[in-house]
Amino acid sequence: MSKDVDICLLLEGTYPYVRGGVSSWVHQIISGLPEFNFHLIFLGGHPEFYKKPAYEFPENVVGFEVHYLLANNSHLPPKARRGSNKLFRAWGKFLSFFERNDQPIPPDLLRDVSDFLGKNNQLTLSDFLYSEASWDVLTNRYLNAAEHQSFVDYFWTYRNIYQPLFVLSEIAQNLPDAKVYHSVSTGYAGFLGALCRKRTERPYLLTEHGIYTKERKIDLAQATWIKDRHKLIDISMHKDMDITRKTWIRFFEQLGLTAYHQANKIVALFEGNRQRQHKDGAPDARTKVIVNGIDTERFGKAYQLRPDTPPMVVGLVGRVVPIKDIKTFIRTIRGAVEMLPGLEGWIIGPTEEDEAYVHECELLIESLGLESNVKMLGSQNVAEMMPQLGVMMLTSISEAQPLVLLEAMAAGIPCIATEVGACREIIEGAAGEDAALGSCGEIIPIASPTDGANAIVKILGDAEKWRHAGDVGKSRVIRYYDEELMYDSYRNLYQEAIDGWHRV
Repeated sequence: MSKDVDICLLLEGTYPYVRGGVSSWVHQIISGLPEFNFHLIFLGGHPEFYKKPAYEFPENVVGFEVHYLLANNSHLPPKARRGSNKLFRAWGKFLSFFERNDQPIPPDLLRDVSDFLGKNNQLTLSDFLYSEASWDVLTNRYLNAAEHQSFVDYFWTYRNIYQPLFVLSEIAQNLPDAKVYHSVSTGYAGFLGALCRKRTERPYLLTEHGIYTKERKIDLAQATWIKDRHKLIDISMHKDMDITRKTWIRFFEQLGLTAYHQANKIVALFEGNRQRQHKDGAPDARTKVIVNGIDTERFGKAYQLRPDTPPMVVGLVGRVVPIKDIKTFIRTIRGAVEMLPGLEGWIIGPTEEDEAYVHECELLIESLGLESNVKMLGSQNVAEMMPQLGVMMLTSISEAQPLVLLEAMAAGIPCIATEVGACREIIEGAAGEDAALGSCGEIIPIASPTDGANAIVKILGDAEKWRHAGDVGKSRVIRYYDEELMYDSYRNLYQEAIDGWHRV
């Protein structure tokens, strides 16, 4: 007999297949709220990207389904078809909102499209790929908005951008009967959440760890698969940006905007991101902050094992991917070694996500002569590694509220982090009593090996200051970032959503 579903979690490219901050948080929330039953919907790219789960489900996971947004179309051989002009007119109206970012998709249009998109005898994926009516929509949009771009590029961009929406619509037409739907990002998962809201009229909650749209803009700014006629100098929508890049950015902006306007509550991890959500179109009254929390007791042993003098080891815990800017960490260690001979930098985290970038990092280590100083250790038990570290460092170009900083603080280890996300708030404290505790490390600019090296030397070069900074961090994390506080916040959020729906 199937169990009732309280919460349906909508997960894009994270839990349970990929280890990392968001996945750890999802596992933590499910495990920490055993009174709720969870059904998980995982959205991935291609099946080959996800081999086997990295987590074992807690007992209160009562359902799990996997969907791939970029699956092979070989089961849909080309076949001439007319397609419904009426449905494709609605489709064209729907697409017009992805060419602008000042208004979300209207609720009625969102519901109508989710009713016919991907459904047999309505507007199927085969219709989208091969019908005459679909071709008319495509060519008209090209002539009106992108005639100076290569038609071949526009054709494939159009297909790649909009095809996943058929998958999302089919998922929304076959949802589990949950009391609440909750996505842990905007993007595809957030858009699915918006569809859930319109199809079921049940509560939809949205939590953002980072700001998804901002991170996709960074990815697109760095993307080498998009050919620009002009050199890209920033991630704003400047007039010389290639139309392909603009199209992708507007697409993700609309996904986010529609999710914001359909969500009953929108959660950020810190005040800066809450303000960013509002700036990006989230209704201010629906936003709130719930900080991450950790099991501080898990790192109690690491704190007890902390040596009297700082170990000459700088740790970076995170995925070896460009957004973590591992190359700057490597260059930082090169500068610090000049002042602290024998210093080591340990890169602790999975290396499977971007093998090309991992190889580039390995070549950089070799070219700088750091083979004996910088070690790539892969995934490890972080709690067991903590007593061996003198400093925890993050050189990321984008973060939200990194759990690894909180974990290091619980172990009494000072932290160095770039000026991104909530890092300053974590290290120096929020306004008031938190800030009065003092600083547990250093904040440095993005992509600044010199500042990073100086910060390492400043902390590791004075044992008394090193210990004091570690104790400040320990006090802060226990007082403000214990996981029980987070559990209470989400318990109340879920229960309020369920109670509010029952009252309707």
